[in-house]
Amino acid sequence: MTPSLHTQPRPQRPLALDEATVRRMSARVVASGSAQERTTPLTGETIGALPTSTPDDVVAAYERARAAQQDWAQRDVRERVEFLTRLHDLVLDRQDELLDLIQIESGKARIQAFEEVLDTAGVCRHYAKKAPSYLAERKALGALPVLTQARTHYLPKGVVGIVAPWNYPLSMSITDALPALAAGNAVVLRPDEKSSFTCLRAVELCDEAGLPEGLLQVVLGDGPNVGGAVLEHADSVMFTGSTKTGRIVARDAGERLKSASLELGGKNAMYIADDADLTRAAECAQRAVFASAGQLCISIERLVVHEKIADEFLRRFLERVAAMKIGVALDWGYDMGSLISADQLERVTQHVDDAVAKGATVLAGGKARPDIGPYCYEPTVLDGVADGMLCRDEETFGPVVSVYRVSSDDEAVALANDTDFGLNASVWTKDVARGRAIAARIRTGTVNVNEGYAAAYASNGAPMGGMKASGLGRRHGAEGITKYTDIQNVSVQRLQGFGVPKGVSQRQFASALSTGLRVMKKAGLS
Repeated sequence: MTPSLHTQPRPQRPLALDEATVRRMSARVVASGSAQERTTPLTGETIGALPTSTPDDVVAAYERARAAQQDWAQRDVRERVEFLTRLHDLVLDRQDELLDLIQIESGKARIQAFEEVLDTAGVCRHYAKKAPSYLAERKALGALPVLTQARTHYLPKGVVGIVAPWNYPLSMSITDALPALAAGNAVVLRPDEKSSFTCLRAVELCDEAGLPEGLLQVVLGDGPNVGGAVLEHADSVMFTGSTKTGRIVARDAGERLKSASLELGGKNAMYIADDADLTRAAECAQRAVFASAGQLCISIERLVVHEKIADEFLRRFLERVAAMKIGVALDWGYDMGSLISADQLERVTQHVDDAVAKGATVLAGGKARPDIGPYCYEPTVLDGVADGMLCRDEETFGPVVSVYRVSSDDEAVALANDTDFGLNASVWTKDVARGRAIAARIRTGTVNVNEGYAAAYASNGAPMGGMKASGLGRRHGAEGITKYTDIQNVSVQRLQGFGVPKGVSQRQFASALSTGLRVMKKAGLS
């Protein structure tokens, strides 16, 4: 099956940014290196040139950030989050400009670029509202009730180092920084070289929203040198990227005894049970597999289908895949855009060709489409994928999904868990209780019941992250902001201390405390 094409799939206007815009954005970068040209995956043409940073520039960025952070940490959290409320509105008001930049740098379809606008605004709104309660001083039962008063405080780490990925140029470049800033930290941010312009525009909007000068520093450059330097000097690390690199980041942070939050790879499964709404499941599967051309850590790469409904589900799903509109224009109406680079196209091609060579069947797609864009690849569905094929266990990170048939929920759970990764999963059934029960057995950080990825990811009040080789730590919710703090226990002892009182023997003292413990147990105090 071949996806339908727009008759004018290429952009109809120049994609390069004007010189004044590039100069303005460049001024926000701490950099002393030469400028490097950036290109768009939509056509391959140059967008503009941005300066590169050196490890010394990273040190300078940290010095500026630490100087600004001292005053910021002393401000009340309610004052610190005011800029988030204004940023929320700016992101929505300037969304057309942001959507263009996201598409130009990532190649994704506009509707999927809009997901980034929604995510960024949602994170702003959530932490503007909830950060004061997440970071509020908390009372705890003291060692001796009444006599001991325990309080928990959340103190900022200092300067958080963030190395962001290329696949979500707006939301993944800025939304991890927002709770870090709200918690009283400064941030040194290194966006990926493929998505720097979108990040720099987001940083400008933070400035416009009232974030004080110096708190958000940006450096640009490659991962090993500049990204590595950012993580080396950080008081807390936030990294999104490959599991291979994540292991190195975790090791280095551990050697320095610094906290690290890592969102890494996924090999995510969607299970369509025998009682699922097949129309809804087919629609969601198409979206969850091919959003951002599959370049999404939580996208679905494995369709696990109950054998009783497998043929009918696949009929509906493949009809939707065949009807997809793929193109690279800066306009609405497309279902999928381009991969981001030649390297990513090569990986996708290698995985598909390897599977076919080893006996897999192509049910849809299966080839590159340079007639649409230099890095475009058709939405691809594979059947008969087995052990020994690259796409069986490795993350493809492209518009490719494999189909597996099972005879029971137990078999589906076993297959979903048969991976080193544990980031996201999806379960489809009309019986919500059944869906929750299945979800609880799948070892992934998020599980969506009757949705692919958006329900869990967009629930900003609930934590999101990975198990196993998919990472450490969580973003969103209370965990997404308290991870950027050092938690301090301040306990005040009143009247009687823990020493043996004068005139009381040690035996009497121990007996009295033992009696007290029994009373506390009976009273339900802990």
